[in-house]
Amino acid sequence: MYLCVMELTNTIQRSKSAELFEEAKHYFPGGVNSPVRAFKSVSGPPLFIKEGNGARFIDEDDNTYLDFCCSWGPLILGHNNQQIREMVIETVGKGTSFGTPTRLGNQLGKLILENNRYIDKMRFVSSGTEAVMSAIRLARGVTGKSKVVKFEGCYHGHVDSLLVKAGSGLATFGVSTSAGIPASFVEETLVVPLNDREALSATLKKHQADIACVIIEPVPANNGLLLQDKSFLQFLRDECTAHGILLIFDEVISGFRVGFEGAAGYYDIQPDIITYGKIIGGGMPVGAYGASHKIMKHIAPDGDVYQAGTLSANPVAMSAGYATVLQLLQPGFYENLAEKTQVFTSSISDHAKAKGYPMHLQSIGSIFWFAFGTERVMTADQIKPVASEKFRLLHHELLQRGIYLGPSTYEVGFVSAAHTPADLAEASQTICSCIDLIFS
Repeated sequence: MYLCVMELTNTIQRSKSAELFEEAKHYFPGGVNSPVRAFKSVSGPPLFIKEGNGARFIDEDDNTYLDFCCSWGPLILGHNNQQIREMVIETVGKGTSFGTPTRLGNQLGKLILENNRYIDKMRFVSSGTEAVMSAIRLARGVTGKSKVVKFEGCYHGHVDSLLVKAGSGLATFGVSTSAGIPASFVEETLVVPLNDREALSATLKKHQADIACVIIEPVPANNGLLLQDKSFLQFLRDECTAHGILLIFDEVISGFRVGFEGAAGYYDIQPDIITYGKIIGGGMPVGAYGASHKIMKHIAPDGDVYQAGTLSANPVAMSAGYATVLQLLQPGFYENLAEKTQVFTSSISDHAKAKGYPMHLQSIGSIFWFAFGTERVMTADQIKPVASEKFRLLHHELLQRGIYLGPSTYEVGFVSAAHTPADLAEASQTICSCIDLIFS
């Protein structure tokens, strides 16, 4: 069936993208600068994009797509947002980087902190991975302990000690998922299953004298959208408090996406440290981490936890972030975005249910994910191998019809403020037609 479907629906031309991809292989490993961009999990060469506007972008072959990847999350306002563009151009006209503090950094920091009850101070960095790495170092510096607990199915960037999966048993030392990571690094990481209170309690109790922190995506969105109940996150908070262990919320995706205060505000749970990224850069490279005054005073130059960055809080990223955040604070922004996402996802899930197809969409705020099965997916081991093949078919069929999803069954989709109700109604109809095709 797969070859037949491919032969019937190869309607778009990707010859220029294909040529550019072959050229790129001479310059970059696998022809890309981030692995998932290589389209290994889906069909054909990756798209080379030349421009975007609103909810759509155009590739080098002049094909136009309705984009639900949104640069993997940062573009909550869509492509080429006018306010961001104008502020970035104005800023670039004065210089791109000085290696000094700027007024723009103050303005963005103030705007965030005045509207976020969960952190008192923050530090800008240049990526989500850097934010997580710095937060882990801070937790170790504050506690004087070395071990980190993470959850199977949560991804925290390409930090050495966090590129780890579970070993055998419920609560074990991890196993590296990448070459180049020393065993001694991995030995400092404990991995427990999501949504398993018994394993979590046993791990914290057994190793509490050595554990500096527990890190979790409160909205796990890197290995499918593995939404947890608030009760589990509250249990985690209570257990960390009881054992004197710091709790880190990795909100690189969920921060400023499910609400201005992220998942901490959505669930009303106070973590000890929060990491951010993506949206607060307005499409420019950025990351940040924040905590209470008590914890942040340990960061150099106030304290003895060293962290630095040449391009941290560079004025271009700060200007893009400031223009973004101002728009996010408009009354009703998140409510409107969540409402239209809910209408969109429900229409597709209802169609699949009515037809008896084993699939549905899981969503929170403006994040959604295609789950192949009828049951709610809360852990990575619930994602069956058939999901990859079904998504590969769906991705191909949608691409032929001008709809772009991130090229992996494990990646989530995003709705932006630029997606109109008409865009979403059109997309829903197209997606439902493609679902009919792949389950026929």
